[in-house]
Order: sequence, then structure tokens, then C-alpha cells
Amino acid sequence: MNKLVSVLIILVVALVVFWTCTFKVKEWETAIVLQFGNVKTDSQDKAKIYGHGLHFRWPIADKAIIMDSRIQTFDGEADRISTSEQKDLIVDSYIKWKIADFDQFYRKTNANFGSAERLLDNTVENALRIEFGKRTRTQVVTGEREEVMGLMLEDTQSIAPDLGIEVVDIRVKTINLPTEVSESIYKRMRTERLRVANEHRSEGEKEKRIIIAETDAEVQRILATADRESREIRGRADAQSAKIYAETYNKNPEFYAFLRSLDAYRDSFQNSDDVLVIKPDSEFFKYFKDAEGKN
Repeated sequence: MNKLVSVLIILVVALVVFWTCTFKVKEWETAIVLQFGNVKTDSQDKAKIYGHGLHFRWPIADKAIIMDSRIQTFDGEADRISTSEQKDLIVDSYIKWKIADFDQFYRKTNANFGSAERLLDNTVENALRIEFGKRTRTQVVTGEREEVMGLMLEDTQSIAPDLGIEVVDIRVKTINLPTEVSESIYKRMRTERLRVANEHRSEGEKEKRIIIAETDAEVQRILATADRESREIRGRADAQSAKIYAETYNKNPEFYAFLRSLDAYRDSFQNSDDVLVIKPDSEFFKYFKDAEGKN
């Protein structure tokens, strides 16, 4: 039992010693060591760099400062920048950077990535104001955008070595108009679109009225033509009918009178509800009394 306890104590002490005397650096990290607050240096009086792996350190005396050695992307807030025309633009950009000198980076920023990015952001903002202030809105939005980003990169790289970093790239993501300007433009666009829509609507209404008027005139013309033709046809039919009646009368006046009486009877008694008030010995009924029409 005592041996087991001793073994456990030894293991715990070994783990504590291992934990306090070593530090691990991952593949994407790089470290430097502070010994009593001073950076440990190599034979060339440069900061000793620790790559990925497990490394030894003296307990209490040594402190490992581990830094990310990958390319960093800083995407800050958009800036309000004025052009040479004194017109504001909202410019959103980002910076890609990495640590080039870990010793210098620690000495200048105390390995604080936020501090380094704030310095970079201030430099980029100043470069934006300078370059945009030399150009019009059209120039920075279209033709000279790449040139502006190149000059911004040069300006930022000028301070990068002093911070122990390397600026890989600077890009302008978006260039927008301020909200109040955008709303004014959109309002003007809407007004213009409404004006055009009203013009088209007026033209359409005008065309509609013209088409309706032309259609009504065409309908009246067709109806007038049809009425005229129907009158002509009816006139020819009446003339033909009169001719037939005349011929019939000339051939047999008595038969003609009989046919005319039949037509009169037919027209008078078309409806069973019709009532005819007339004397029984009237001339109208002469063919009812006698087939030859004799009273």
C-alpha cells in the first residue's frame, strides 16, 4: 500500500514537473521565451524562435509567448471617405497580414494582435483618405480602383517592418453611397420612374380612346351599310312581290282578290287572343260566305 502511494506521488510530481517545464507549440504557431521578463536570444543576439513541437522551459523563470504564424485577415468597420469633389463614400476594406519578425512584433505590440491591427487600420484609413481625396467618385469606383489599392498597400508596407509584420494584401470590398445620399437617389429614381409610367399610361389611355372611337365609327358604318343593303333588298323584294301580285291580278282578278283576302285573314288571326269587332255582313268575310265572294 505504501509503495502504491509512493508511486502515485512520484507520478503526480512528474506530471507537475512536466507541465511546468515544457510547453507545446502547434504547427501553425511560433513561440519566443521570456526569461525573467527578457526575451531569450540566440548566439546572434536575436530572439530565439521555437517552432512547432514540445519544448523545455525553466519553471517560474521562463514564460512562453506563443503567436499565430498564419496569414491574418483584419476586416474592420467601413470608413466614410471624401473624394476630390467633396462627396462622401462609404468604403469597406480588409487587410491580410502575417508576422515577419516575431522578436520585433513582440517588442512593438507585446504580441497583441489587436494593437497591431488597430495600427494597420489607422494607416489604411489615412491612405484611403489621401488617395480618394485626389480622385473623383467615378475614378475610384471604376478605372483607378486597382491603382488606389496598390498605393494603399505601399503606404501600409512602409510601417510594417517597424511592427515586425508583413502586409500581404489590401482590398477594397465595397464602395457605397452614404445612406442619406442613397435614399435621395432612390427617391429621385422612383419619381422619374413614376413620371415615365404616367406618360406610358397616358399614351395607353390615348390609344385606347382612339381605338374605341375608330371601332365605334366602324360599327356605325357597318350598321349603316347593312341597313342600306337590307332596305335595298326589301325594296327589291317588295317590288318583286308587287310585280307578282300585278301579274296575278292581270291574269285572274278574282283569284288575286281571294289571295289578298287570305293574307288579310292570316295577318288578322295570328294570335288566338286577337279580337276583331266587325259586322257579320262585312265585305271582309265575303269569302267565308261564298267561295266566289258573292254576297
